[in-house]
Amino acid sequence: MLRRTFLTGSLTTVALGALHPGAARAEVAAVDEDFLTLLTEANRKQIPIVLGNFQNVSDSVRTVARKARRLVSGYAWGRSPYHHDATLLEPLAWLVDQLAARQHEDGLYDVGNLHSPPDSAFAIQDVCMLYALLDADGQPETASMRATLASVIKKAGPALASGGVHTPNHRWEVSAALARAHHLFPDRRYAARIDDWLDEGIDATPDGIYSERSSTYAAEVTNPCLLTIAWLYDKPALLDYVQRNLDVTLYLLEPNGEVDTTASRRQDQKGIREVWWYLTQFRELALHTGDGRFTTVAKSIEARGTGELGDFLAEVLERPELSAVLPAATPAPTDFVQHYPSQASVRIRHEARTATVFGGTDFHDIPVISSGLSTNPTFFKLRNGAAILDSVRLSPQFFSTGHFRSDGLRRTAPGTFKLQQEVQVPYHLPLPKRYRRADGRYALTPEGRFYASMDFPHRPKQYRVLRTEITVAEVSSGYDLTFDFAGDETGYALELCFRPGGTLSGVAQLDAAGNYQLASGTGSYTVGTDRIEFGPGNGAARVAMDPGERYTYLGGSLTPDGLRVYLTGRTPGRQVLRLRTS
Repeated sequence: MLRRTFLTGSLTTVALGALHPGAARAEVAAVDEDFLTLLTEANRKQIPIVLGNFQNVSDSVRTVARKARRLVSGYAWGRSPYHHDATLLEPLAWLVDQLAARQHEDGLYDVGNLHSPPDSAFAIQDVCMLYALLDADGQPETASMRATLASVIKKAGPALASGGVHTPNHRWEVSAALARAHHLFPDRRYAARIDDWLDEGIDATPDGIYSERSSTYAAEVTNPCLLTIAWLYDKPALLDYVQRNLDVTLYLLEPNGEVDTTASRRQDQKGIREVWWYLTQFRELALHTGDGRFTTVAKSIEARGTGELGDFLAEVLERPELSAVLPAATPAPTDFVQHYPSQASVRIRHEARTATVFGGTDFHDIPVISSGLSTNPTFFKLRNGAAILDSVRLSPQFFSTGHFRSDGLRRTAPGTFKLQQEVQVPYHLPLPKRYRRADGRYALTPEGRFYASMDFPHRPKQYRVLRTEITVAEVSSGYDLTFDFAGDETGYALELCFRPGGTLSGVAQLDAAGNYQLASGTGSYTVGTDRIEFGPGNGAARVAMDPGERYTYLGGSLTPDGLRVYLTGRTPGRQVLRLRTS
């Protein structure tokens, strides 16, 4: 099926008209000209960068496809200074040829994973957009490229319709790629596979949190793919999942445009995520629901202007309705206490002051460090404007069991939350006689921290125990974190990691690597006029932050980037950490 009949009815004229100046205005009742100008300019800036390194041999096929998408967006868009620019044709042809040359005979690509249906689907979505936009544009100069792209899509489709996946979001990526391929070149196998994946149900909690709990995969994969399937495969009910996820995201937003990822089960649980990836999602759902809060977020992304916003131009060329003037803005939430029991987290915001309390790691049910599990030891974060405390972590020196990770979160009073953990470490006694072997060849079994041929499950044990309870209480000018320790005596370290860019005072510098200690009194971290005070110090004893046997055995580390301030102490007993903002 040719792209000229891909979008039917009135959308056909809108899609074709949007490729040329002025035509979109007649089809979309009120066009957001500022939005179109922003995307056009952002794409204009991308194109010279692509032209300067389009033959980079280290590029993955996904990167090749995205570079081609950037060129095609400018080439096909009538308002672009690169509209029908012949200098784009040779680089574009090279990229298109690469998409064909790197494709295996089975229709799949290698992208880290070998012969990977989901990784191929990421590229094929862009390939489908390339074909659709070039076909709608209809220039004779691109006819051979379109033929190559069509061949790539037809070759990949059956493989995507029969292959498997690794992660929850892969199902929706494959389904979206098949939805695109099915509309271009209908095949009942594609439709059947989409139905199979959708029939498993969307992995979202009632409050809109996907099972991976990841902003990265929600913004880049699940939400855009569900929207694509809803649009191309006539599944409007999928919009509800995206709407609920965006509603959750409103409460995860930081004043500077970042999205809190503390509870994530994926790679972004240890990094920074920005909201710009959500731009067209917030626009589409604002238009679909009339929710002015979504308008506010979309417009804030546009005003901030960061990120690869030019990548959204292709989406708008496909679907000009996304360029419509948005509903009137209404304030996004900036004063709330929002509890999410499904991931044992709390988000608190009072204008420029935000906090996260987290007790929802998977560590207690699945004591393994792995992608797909939440193991982030950060249990508290605090921001006061530009002064950012990225993490508060606790590490007792207790048989190399590592950081405190709470086994859940309880709300005990308004503004007060409790985190807790009990660690039991055994000393193993002699095996009962009925399990002893004369040859000494016992089963290789886990002790909890390591493995040994000692048949640990059958041995009686003596336990050393450490119980930790942390109460997080909001007070008028900040938070009190109360640490109650019971059980065996040992040392511990509290780590406060501040975002680089500010000034620490009241602390002693330990080395040149960004490590400090607060031995007594109160310290502060200041960025401009924003300030976080912390303390009191609890002594000058040095206690290392021990990430635990699971990390150190393999040379791993859990040291966060930033300015790290340590407070130390000994168990059992109580310590109160006061955090104040001004």
